[in-house]
Amino acid sequence: MRASDHDRDLTVERLQVAFTEGRLTPVEMDQRLERALAARTHDELEGLLADLPAPAKLVHLESKNGSLQRAGDWEVPRTLRVVSKYGSADLDMSEARCLHPIVEVRFELAYGSAKIVLPVGASADADELRTGWGSVSLEVSQHSGMPHVRVTGELSYGNLVVRYPRKRWFTQS
Repeated sequence: MRASDHDRDLTVERLQVAFTEGRLTPVEMDQRLERALAARTHDELEGLLADLPAPAKLVHLESKNGSLQRAGDWEVPRTLRVVSKYGSADLDMSEARCLHPIVEVRFELAYGSAKIVLPVGASADADELRTGWGSVSLEVSQHSGMPHVRVTGELSYGNLVVRYPRKRWFTQS
């Protein structure tokens, strides 16, 4: 079967993850990237990934009425699905371990808002997020940060804020 641009992009992302994990040398990375971008079929793309571990599985967070929170030292998965009918979602990635160059956060919030706090230097976009009666505020770089967070899904009646950590004026040593 013929490969699409999206298929090639996903293969490049997996190769980038393998490279950052030390599974590929710079020479191997260059060779595989060149072949991935020129690939015409799924078989060609699969051959480039055959000796690499499978991608991380989808992590699913769900709540009907409460809030969902992640903060502190936690491992950010490649894809995070957040579902809530009447609650909010707060994802603080500023101190989290993120091993993936690109992370997808997929929201399905009916009546709730979401906040994502990114580490300084990260970037995000919400180009694939559908909103009903809400707003989207991206207070971060939208290009070339590491990691890059792609916010997708739907917020029916709620707001999304993506920002960097705020400075703390009064801290104890």
